[in-house]
Amino acid sequence: MKDYIIVGFGFAGCSLVHLLEKHQKSFVVFSDDPTPVTTVAGAMFNPIILKRFTPVWRVEEQMALLLPFFGEIEHKLATSFIYKTRVFRKFTSVEEKNNWFVASDKPILSQYLCSEVRSSLSPYIETPFGVGEVLHTGLINTRVLIPSYQEKLQKEGVYFQERLDYDALEIKDDSVCYKGISAKRIVFCEGYGMVHNPFFNYLPMVGSKGELLSFEADDLQLDGVLKSDGFIAPLGGNTFKIGTTYDNDDKDSSPTAHGRQTLIEKLERLISCPYCITGQMAGIRPTVKDRRPLVGVHPKYKNLFILNGLGTHGALLAPYTATSLYDFIENRKTIDKEMNITRHSRFFQ
Repeated sequence: MKDYIIVGFGFAGCSLVHLLEKHQKSFVVFSDDPTPVTTVAGAMFNPIILKRFTPVWRVEEQMALLLPFFGEIEHKLATSFIYKTRVFRKFTSVEEKNNWFVASDKPILSQYLCSEVRSSLSPYIETPFGVGEVLHTGLINTRVLIPSYQEKLQKEGVYFQERLDYDALEIKDDSVCYKGISAKRIVFCEGYGMVHNPFFNYLPMVGSKGELLSFEADDLQLDGVLKSDGFIAPLGGNTFKIGTTYDNDDKDSSPTAHGRQTLIEKLERLISCPYCITGQMAGIRPTVKDRRPLVGVHPKYKNLFILNGLGTHGALLAPYTATSLYDFIENRKTIDKEMNITRHSRFFQ
């Protein structure tokens, strides 16, 4: 009898698995996607919503957990995937710059918004109104984190790269059974794949397709991530990526010609030096209508749980939501009502 079956291994799944290992719980993982959407975009952690100069939801709790949590995983995997990365906001008007100064005086924001404005970042990026810097930002390199963790679990014989067959799942009063594996409970961490889950597909997941381009620019000098209409992020040397698009209608995870053209137009509005497109990526973000995570227990089956809906803030939300769900199950603590799936109970039939 295992303690847990985990379904899915993006940010949510690997964060929960880390907690299970930390507390010596037994588990197996089923995941049919060797490259989850988590690894398509990488994962910036940024405490500020730069469209409005407001803090992200539960910013202080999330920021307090982030580095210690992922630092433990780095130590366990004997690898490095946490990088401090500067994040800059290009102001588009005097009014926007003034709004930055007003926001930086607020107590909850003053620790995250630098009060000094830079006049420029690169000779090939026009910043007539200046640039503000967000503090305490960085990157979780999921292209290192996820494959390294998968490899570890595969060697231990607890990771199965296969799609879970919902019809083969037997739910009992005090356990679940799947293809001969019995466990006390099962947790679904499937990202946008939740829409195919017959137990949790009543939840209002929207899903938002995003596309990215990678490119080379020998002359571009950029020592951090530039946020404006989209973003440019350095990847090392003369390589960068430009993102991103948002499409709530297209649920095909393949790159598109329209997405490519949209991103090229964004890029040419941001830089004036020569460049060469080297690649294109796409994925479906697990976004929710009310922009809050989906965490909790199934309204009918008390040994079925969900950890999902991390949207565009996976790096920040994963430690916080995984810890909340673990404490709910193992320590009988309550889940924040804003992310508890009970808020959507009216949709369950």
